[in-house]
Amino acid sequence: MQRLLNIACLQTSPKPDFDQALAETLGFAQAAVTAGAQFIALPEYCGGLATDNGALAPPFVPENEHPVLLGLRDFSAANKIWMLIGSVAVTGSNGKIINRSLLLDDVGMVRARYDKIHLFDIQLSENEVYCESERVEPGNTSIVADTPFGRMGLSICYDLRFPHLYRDMAQAGAEILFVPAAFTKTTGRAHWHVLNKARAIENGAFVVAPCAVGPITGGGESYGHSLIVSPWGEVVSDGGERTGVVQAEIDLNMVAATRSRIPSLIHDRPFQLVTYKNERDVA
Repeated sequence: MQRLLNIACLQTSPKPDFDQALAETLGFAQAAVTAGAQFIALPEYCGGLATDNGALAPPFVPENEHPVLLGLRDFSAANKIWMLIGSVAVTGSNGKIINRSLLLDDVGMVRARYDKIHLFDIQLSENEVYCESERVEPGNTSIVADTPFGRMGLSICYDLRFPHLYRDMAQAGAEILFVPAAFTKTTGRAHWHVLNKARAIENGAFVVAPCAVGPITGGGESYGHSLIVSPWGEVVSDGGERTGVVQAEIDLNMVAATRSRIPSLIHDRPFQLVTYKNERDVA
């Protein structure tokens, strides 16, 4: 018997304020519901994003006051649909913010929170520099959450480059690995597709990766190409370079079937790393 899930990624554009972010998101969310979506996933910083001299500068408030989160909770409850809010910026400690992903159930309640662990501190060129850690407080907890559709693992954007995070979630039973992102256009062109496909293949899991698209106020540009990737590494849907809804019906039974064909998740073995330092003779 199939375990079908109609899932939609909203490919939104980075907006500098709450009102614009919520308006665009609600329009696409309604289109997804009308098209039969049972689960909706949004990009990283879907609550607003700007940059300031290379530092990420999204609008932020305490979680319980965040207008985008509150608006999406109302939408979720009104439409009886589960949603993954890719991330919003909320007030942290010591003058910093938290890049937080939230899983909402079909009555608008928060079922899980994930704070981005790996922060994007990168110098891509002389003129393209990003330093998320200047303003963002990192998380330290990996999150796997049960839903009526299956078990889901949460991550955000730059986490994609740390495969052990996804392996741990998959070995904890995650069948869908979420990678909401605002991947840069430079790194997206080079690495986005191959990294998402690799995480799916390594873990025999669906990877659902909603990514923002378009210019960012203050500098930078997000890549788009929101992806739904099968456990076999096949791209089921690709959002290209325009805003809109990326939607597909997936069969979660494919996860167990793939893992039975290549059961690498249960084949890990302990090992010792040895480094040779130019010795001529090894006994």
